[in-house]
Amino acid sequence: MKKVATSLEKNVSYLKSYLAVDKSFDLIYLDLNYAGKDMAMFMVDGFVKDDVMVYIMQSLQRLQPNALDTDTLRKLMKRDIPYIEVEEMKEMDKLVDFILSGATVLFVDELDKAIIIDAREYPARSPEEPDLERVVRGPRDGFVETLVFNTALTRRRVRDRSLRMEFTQVGRRSKTDVVISYIEDIADPEQVEKLKKMLDGIDTDGLPMAEKTIEEFFSDRYWNPYPAVRYTERPDTAASHLLEGHIVLIIDGTPSVMITQTTFWQHLQHAEEYRQKPTVGAYLRIVRFIAIFLSLVLLPLYYLFSVQPELLPPAYSFIGPEDEGVIPLLVQFLIAELGLDVLRMASIHTPSALATALGLVAAIMIGEVSVEVGWFSHEVVLYIATAAIGSYATPSYELGMANRLVRLFLLFSTALFGVSGYVVGVTIWLLFLIRMRTLDTPYFWPLVPFSAKNMRDTFIRFPLPVRHLRPSILRPKDPDR
Repeated sequence: MKKVATSLEKNVSYLKSYLAVDKSFDLIYLDLNYAGKDMAMFMVDGFVKDDVMVYIMQSLQRLQPNALDTDTLRKLMKRDIPYIEVEEMKEMDKLVDFILSGATVLFVDELDKAIIIDAREYPARSPEEPDLERVVRGPRDGFVETLVFNTALTRRRVRDRSLRMEFTQVGRRSKTDVVISYIEDIADPEQVEKLKKMLDGIDTDGLPMAEKTIEEFFSDRYWNPYPAVRYTERPDTAASHLLEGHIVLIIDGTPSVMITQTTFWQHLQHAEEYRQKPTVGAYLRIVRFIAIFLSLVLLPLYYLFSVQPELLPPAYSFIGPEDEGVIPLLVQFLIAELGLDVLRMASIHTPSALATALGLVAAIMIGEVSVEVGWFSHEVVLYIATAAIGSYATPSYELGMANRLVRLFLLFSTALFGVSGYVVGVTIWLLFLIRMRTLDTPYFWPLVPFSAKNMRDTFIRFPLPVRHLRPSILRPKDPDR
């Protein structure tokens, strides 16, 4: 590893060549002289607080000649650079990483160490309420793309002395900043160490998709559609999981944080349930569970009863299309499912000013006209709409997309093999979830392995004063709340 040389000329020559300063307009090199000492500064334009650097340079300019002739490093660090985040370093590779991440590096002639002035100021937007996790009553601030802002929003809600924010970098070229956040007095230390080793073991150029790239390295089942971690843009949600014993990853450049050791059922919970009275929150949770369950099983079950009406009791003979139309029922379902996905993608790429027009086109042209011309039956539109509403009622967007693929799988298995295909399809889906593990945590807990007390807390939103224990599956050091 290359070290800082005592010759300022050698250090400047190496960095100007290594960083190609002359080829990048935003890399700034300053040739300075203060108190009779030759100095050099390297920084990235746009990442530096200009007012802070001007103040520091003015302070150095006021030094008397020969003021730094003796004990130069100590005087600069403790007296002459009036800033809080100042440190020394002699490894040139680490200094390059600091420069490219936004810090200012100061070289002084005849010193074998450089001074890092961490006066970074990343472009940032103000915290806003997340679109995917809105609540009727509650805070309107959400995570942003700047790492320091996100750690501050988290620490504002968890002012525990044992809250740890451990910094690391991932990616050979991107050097993406990642913070491992956990409460040391609660979180399982074995899981913390395992997570650190997994991050250290990520060998890739960079994290172009930030947290999603990290998730793919966490799971060895690359084609598994179900999310291995939970994402949230709400600081209060992240804080509540920290207090339960979860470990949270905060990645620079993304407004979502990753909550690890999450189960299938935790993806179905929402902050709105805890912003209401326990009775109302329990009702909302039950309704959400029913909606998500129906979005999975309703379409294939309706198709089964439509093609095999003898399975229905006489009282329910009205179930099924009166007129199937020219297009087979299965094809109608597939067209409707694909149409919903196309509309969803179109709504993402449609400018806000045209969103209303897109909604009218979807409702009138695709809805009413398609039924009139015989593309769809009224019942197909009804059940597709019910399944879509259930999908959008899922708090976790990633889980909702995975459930949509499962719904298509159940539809195909039912169409191919009838009743046995439906039963086997549901069984395969349940066994898949039961066998799945995320960071050594059973994905279907507390149903499998079964825990009666935790199962009660999962399906019913219990009042917080009577919930005395943290989730046992996390193996918290302090199980009592």
